[in-house]
Amino acid sequence: MSQVLPGDAPQVHDLIGIGFGPSNVAMAIAIGEHNAATGTQEAVSAHFFEQQPRFGWHRGMLIDDATMQVSFLKDLVTLRNPTSEFSFLCYLKSKGRLVDFINHKNLFPLRVEFHDYFEWAAAKVDDMVSYGHEVVGVTPVHRDGVVEHVDVTVRSNEGLVVHRARNVLIGTGLRPLVPEGVERGDRVWHNSELLAKVGELDSTAPPTRFVVVGAGQSAAENVAYLHRRFPDAEVCAVFSRYGYSPADDSSFANRIFDPDAVDEYFAAPEDVKRRLMDYHGNTNYSVVDIDLIDDLYRQMYQEKVLGTERLRFLNVSRLVGVEETPDKVRASVRSLVTGEETVLDADVVVFATGYSPVDPLGLLGDVADHCLRDEEGRVRVERDYRIATDPGLRCGIYLQGGTEHTHGITSALLSNTAIRVGEILDSLLDRGVKAASDEARLVADGSGSVA
Repeated sequence: MSQVLPGDAPQVHDLIGIGFGPSNVAMAIAIGEHNAATGTQEAVSAHFFEQQPRFGWHRGMLIDDATMQVSFLKDLVTLRNPTSEFSFLCYLKSKGRLVDFINHKNLFPLRVEFHDYFEWAAAKVDDMVSYGHEVVGVTPVHRDGVVEHVDVTVRSNEGLVVHRARNVLIGTGLRPLVPEGVERGDRVWHNSELLAKVGELDSTAPPTRFVVVGAGQSAAENVAYLHRRFPDAEVCAVFSRYGYSPADDSSFANRIFDPDAVDEYFAAPEDVKRRLMDYHGNTNYSVVDIDLIDDLYRQMYQEKVLGTERLRFLNVSRLVGVEETPDKVRASVRSLVTGEETVLDADVVVFATGYSPVDPLGLLGDVADHCLRDEEGRVRVERDYRIATDPGLRCGIYLQGGTEHTHGITSALLSNTAIRVGEILDSLLDRGVKAASDEARLVADGSGSVA
């Protein structure tokens, strides 16, 4: 383990990023563009650590015909810098598909194509990231009673190494969520692992039944994919509604994703924040594209006409039990109206039940003691995505995600990523200038503290 000793003068990064998903890729690009434009004197030194061996974003859900639900113009850079060489359009040009994409007349690329764009962009800034490196701890560096730096401990195949930083940016993404009491296994999956797990099914004994739990876009995509992939299998969709609800992607409703909406949400009283979430949750949560809804209904009706029903919808129902054995999984489904239970013996149960944010303070150790919480116990976050801290902590702890309660619905979405990283970079630069001016004043007047 490499140690930072009191007498050492280790390199101090302006920023260390934890995780290298799309948001932190966008951050690396923003920093790289800033450094190229300003020169070495104002350059920001940054490095990112990612525990995956290479870039990957929801690989288990890259179904071949699934499309993005966000315009290609809301890529990693365009809303911040429309002239950037890292835009989706530049990616298309490099791949020889720009004219073909324009002729397609579609704002929403295939999800597998957008993932390829992310990989392309990440590869162009790979000098700023170490893959296969897991951040396992963050500890404060005390000096004269305050914390101006943190030490970030990183584990890789080569052991543990400590890196020092003035600021930390946490972008560790979301964690797959399954109902309480459910254990994932060989036959009980979360939809995030769908494609990897499907490939492991025994081809000598083709599956005869799948159960998919959930009412959102991922659930509907899973149902459609499994129905198409396994033409002899029954696919049972279980949800508590009468049917899938369409996503509201109308022009006015989409204003909830605008950069200005973040300012308004942040400034709004708590009761208004709750109402905005209630009003506009149907732009993102537990909703499905209307075209997919229509396709599934058309398929279900066609099978009824032909007497070949493989697509079943157990609506107004809830999964109340899952019992896995080596060769099957037994799912118990209860009607919310009658209370009657239906037992389904299936090959696989897929939970398309969403994600939960990772606790941003989980890695921070003693640094977390300096972080402030609100009346409901949630982390307090400033407008610049920096965790509010007590005066004893002067380094910045920034969040990419986990800020929905303060910044609104775009916190974990791609819609505002380009703008968000620009705001975080501006905050780093502003605070860096202030720190430099404070240090210069201390040298000039010989004082030992900064007010």
